[in-house]
Amino acid sequence: MSYRLEDYDYDLPEHLVAQTPSPERDRCALMVLHRSSGMVEHCRFADLLSFLRPGEILVLNDTRVVPARILGVKETGGHVELLVLDPYKPPQEGRTEGYRCLVKSSKPAKEGLRFLIEGQVEARVVRRFEHGQALVYFDHDNLLEFLETQGRVPLPPYIRRATPQERAQDRADYQTVYAQEPGSVAAPTAGLHFTRELLKALEAHGVELVRITLHVGFGTFAPVRTEDIRHHTMHSEVVRVSEAAAARIRQAKEEGRRVIAVGTTVVRTLEWTACRFGSVKAVSGTCDHYIYPGYKFRVVDGIITNFHLPKTSLLLLVCAFAGREKILAVYKEAIRREYRFFSYGDAMLII
Repeated sequence: MSYRLEDYDYDLPEHLVAQTPSPERDRCALMVLHRSSGMVEHCRFADLLSFLRPGEILVLNDTRVVPARILGVKETGGHVELLVLDPYKPPQEGRTEGYRCLVKSSKPAKEGLRFLIEGQVEARVVRRFEHGQALVYFDHDNLLEFLETQGRVPLPPYIRRATPQERAQDRADYQTVYAQEPGSVAAPTAGLHFTRELLKALEAHGVELVRITLHVGFGTFAPVRTEDIRHHTMHSEVVRVSEAAAARIRQAKEEGRRVIAVGTTVVRTLEWTACRFGSVKAVSGTCDHYIYPGYKFRVVDGIITNFHLPKTSLLLLVCAFAGREKILAVYKEAIRREYRFFSYGDAMLII
């Protein structure tokens, strides 16, 4: 087992970084890795039905991506770009405390700086933080409502857009079909491959769908920067697991039925609750659970995920689940077969 960050790197041809999703969500490629044997199968995402058994639990993250990227103009005429990092905050709390934002401008945003957002809303920097972040007060009764109509989708930096039409399409594309609870600034991308028809087919097949919520934060894109991966500090994100969801997952584990997590956000949420309480329990709070090789999984028996960036906590998590050598080997195979990588890319099932 290696704790060296450099051992979780790989080379990816730039043309394999997906810029748009598959025209049909469930027709994207699906690689299936069987952990015990190392066997790999290549199929389509809609073939997921062939690998899940009746009675198994499929856990979905029902967070909804907020168009949390907004543009503003300073009193001096300079431009500023903001990404609201906590759009899930209740309106009243936002009015009294402000919102934490990533602020980009030609000069660092000073405390007291005022600007006009999207030509409509006055804003003011209340406090500065490290790494370009600041606490910003917006003179609006309901910022989330404003963002939903005026904001832009906060796409990952490796997805590039040239026209307003492309950006408009992302409002639909960069959202799961089961998204419900607004609050994320990044999509739980493993869920992007599901269609409503596929979900209905899974339920008809006897697979139980359970929903939890983790609002994906900006830190999901952050690379690990410590040479020893054990020294990395994980960002925290808001989570909620209902009593009904927790009870269904606990019962499945007691009865020996597999629990399949859709995405690394679900994995971290379920494992965090189990580490905290001894088993999956209802909880609302902030999760900073860091999973890297050597971790002993308590809840999750399978993961549906995408192909992740090198040297990230996401890659470390799947390596912890299936083994570094196996994951890097199948990534090499995926590159050879020209699978599409990252947020809008193809999918992987690890069981």
